[in-house]
Amino acid sequence: MKQLVRNIPPIHELQQATQFHTLLNKHQLTKERGTDLLKKAVTNCRKSLLNEQWQGPHPFTDDFIEEIFAQADAMMKETYSLSLLKVINATGTILHTNLGRARLGQVSIDHVKEIAGHYSNLEYDIEGGRRGSRHTHAERFICDLTGAEAAMVVNNNAAAVYLILSALAKHKEVIVSRGELVEIGGSFRISSIMEESGALLSEVGTTNKTHLGDYEEALSEETAMIMKVHQSNFVIKGFTESVSTDELVQLSHRLPHILYYEDLGSGVLYDFGQLGIGNEPVVKTVIEKGADLVSFSGDKLLGGPQAGIIAGKKQWIDQLKKHQLARVLRIDKMTLAALEVTLLHYIKGEVQDKNPTIEAITRKKEDILQQSHHFIENSLEVDFSFEIIEGKSQIGGGTMPDVELDTYLVSVSHNILSAQEIHDKLRKGNPSIITRIQEGSVLLDLRTVSSIEQSDIIHALKNLQ
Repeated sequence: MKQLVRNIPPIHELQQATQFHTLLNKHQLTKERGTDLLKKAVTNCRKSLLNEQWQGPHPFTDDFIEEIFAQADAMMKETYSLSLLKVINATGTILHTNLGRARLGQVSIDHVKEIAGHYSNLEYDIEGGRRGSRHTHAERFICDLTGAEAAMVVNNNAAAVYLILSALAKHKEVIVSRGELVEIGGSFRISSIMEESGALLSEVGTTNKTHLGDYEEALSEETAMIMKVHQSNFVIKGFTESVSTDELVQLSHRLPHILYYEDLGSGVLYDFGQLGIGNEPVVKTVIEKGADLVSFSGDKLLGGPQAGIIAGKKQWIDQLKKHQLARVLRIDKMTLAALEVTLLHYIKGEVQDKNPTIEAITRKKEDILQQSHHFIENSLEVDFSFEIIEGKSQIGGGTMPDVELDTYLVSVSHNILSAQEIHDKLRKGNPSIITRIQEGSVLLDLRTVSSIEQSDIIHALKNLQ
């Protein structure tokens, strides 16, 4: 084996090979980058030979040289390819956390591209010709939609919770119902966020029942805030009781030093209840009931980019804007551009047409049935069997856990490939297509698939034959 290793050409000879220049031109690499890949490929071959694991061509042959450059080419794709990729979500789960949650509308995307590719007035007052504040851009739209006196935006809702607690309740008590100490995605717990913020957690009630008297008994001179956390990612049914926003607002107003803050989580600006979809509290309604502060996500039911939106009384928002953490947690210009357009669609009453999340949630199952028939009609050249069946879509993203949307599913099967094989091949394709598997069939829920993506799925199925 040592003799075989000695026959591996040195790097300087490989650099003279035609394949080396082909590699550089193919991937637009510098000589230094190409040489690094070549060295790694040679090292791998040498290790395999020494460990007697080599199964490729003999080192004396031209095929061995080809194998070295083939490995270098494969390393190029693995090392320098982008890892964040487009995925087609054919699961029907609208706010799929693993797949990036809310999709942006086209107008938002166009505005992001414009702001990203140019200088902007992110922190510049064009009218006054002086330094401005990034808080002003989305604030006016948030206040218009929620009725709040003031607003600001940070990078996600967990950050919003952390900022509020740290800035307004550090080293002071915050009263929270034990049944609302929820855990959100990635094992982040409200209680842990409170601990990190420096606020002192004061738990009241039990897991399933909390009364107004529990809050009253917990009030003290050390109490800075009453906090209500919306249970957006789970449902407790049966022998339960909780205290309403109205009651907690009245209780907090008995003492001037106590704030009432409600973490709404999902962030509903569109009243889904009018369509009989869930019972999520609308942000504007909570503000009208007298909450001092509310916070909610931008990329959940609002249907925008990842952001944590804080709205409420001006005196408290002003304190948050001046806090040192506001700079640490602030959003960038591209997120702000996407959020501003998303909010404007709400103001103009066009979210059902221009907000993909709202459009997907409110889609009629008859429209999905029609799309499913169209999919099958355009798949006649595909050697798969299709059947349309009734099913359910999930909203996802830790929102409306008890809501299932009626839908139609396209069941896909093959006389040779198993459901798992079809599912895996589609997932590993380009673009990656994520599906469901049920009772031996691959299921496509076109609620979350655009017309262009539908064509991509048909093309992918053709290539699986």
